[in-house]
Amino acid sequence: MIDVLIAGGGYVGLSLAVAIKSAAPHLAVTLVDGAPEGVWKKDERASAIASAASHMLEALGVWSEIEPEAEPIRRMVITDSKTADPVRPVFLTFEGAGEAEESGRPFAHMVPNVVMVGALRNAAEKLRVDIRHSTPVTGFKSDDHAVAVALAAGGEIEARLLVACDGVKSKLRAAAGIKTVEFDYGQSGIVTTVEHERPHNGTAEEHFLPAGPFATLPLRNNRSSLVWTERTADAEKLVRGDDLVFEEELERRFGHKLGTLKVVGGRRAFPLGLTLAREFIAPRFALAGDAAHGIHPISGQGLNLGFKDVAALAETIVDADRLGLDIGSLAVLERYQTWRRFDTFRMGVTTDVLNRLFSNDITPVRALRDFGLGLVDRLPTLKSFFIKQAEGLANERDPKLLGGRAI
Repeated sequence: MIDVLIAGGGYVGLSLAVAIKSAAPHLAVTLVDGAPEGVWKKDERASAIASAASHMLEALGVWSEIEPEAEPIRRMVITDSKTADPVRPVFLTFEGAGEAEESGRPFAHMVPNVVMVGALRNAAEKLRVDIRHSTPVTGFKSDDHAVAVALAAGGEIEARLLVACDGVKSKLRAAAGIKTVEFDYGQSGIVTTVEHERPHNGTAEEHFLPAGPFATLPLRNNRSSLVWTERTADAEKLVRGDDLVFEEELERRFGHKLGTLKVVGGRRAFPLGLTLAREFIAPRFALAGDAAHGIHPISGQGLNLGFKDVAALAETIVDADRLGLDIGSLAVLERYQTWRRFDTFRMGVTTDVLNRLFSNDITPVRALRDFGLGLVDRLPTLKSFFIKQAEGLANERDPKLLGGRAI
């Protein structure tokens, strides 16, 4: 019997395996990934990693491999306008005012997913995590002593704890009988990469347009990653349609401030919704990452919520093991749930409210939200609070890894 079986080979599953094995090498950890080996290398997307998450990756020994390909986000500009408006007034700017910046680290970085996952896989292999590819989990049964996990390839693995990191449509969450709060926004996020003539100077911008936010996020070598929110029907037409039409619509939203644009990556549309698990745990079972929560990308915090789950669950498991406790018991796992559930629901509600507030063209609502953005920009204390939220920096009550401390 092994100690921990992790279902899902993305950044959450890999970082959890690395965190556990780094702190407790004697624990037997197996990671089963339903995707074929090497499919992660085809991911063209990039993700925003908050300062706290980069501290965690540094504590896990992988940040030095990631940082050379990471682009610092040193400035964030927020505007509110209609697509056809010739001028987009800036209502809120974040730059160089947070604790991370004071310590010499920007409040966030943009990192190509393939770089991040590659670094975590290398670390997992060095720590001798047992990684199995093309091995979906088909079901599991738990009792007072273990969980028996059935594999699609045949056979089963017996473990003390099963952790589901299998995405927002988690089949294991459903198999555990954990209910969710769900809402479909009727929006999709178009993701692509563009190359531009002039440098972005580490500036990220979020334009609040009637159909949803249009975010440009800085990458290395005069490139930017786009997260372009549209109503689902419109997003599908843009992604499947003519290249010239796509580029014209893109230019209308991006503008000409960085010169000539060129789409250099594939374009895909991802449906957007809110999914929050009502419980994060069951007997010998825990949810982490998107399996526990799927939120709107309006705040750029989805990935960072997953890393917070990893930091909390790894510390819960390792501390329990050091005390000689059963790492799969509900009494132990309750600490993890207490740590993460409220924070996750708070972020889910926040992103839901922000999306409803900004994804419309109602004149009184626009006036109210623009007044609010301007007020935040003029109040240093309130502005500093929002910057610290974006940095995700930990306090003494938070998991150690988020502060860059070993478990």
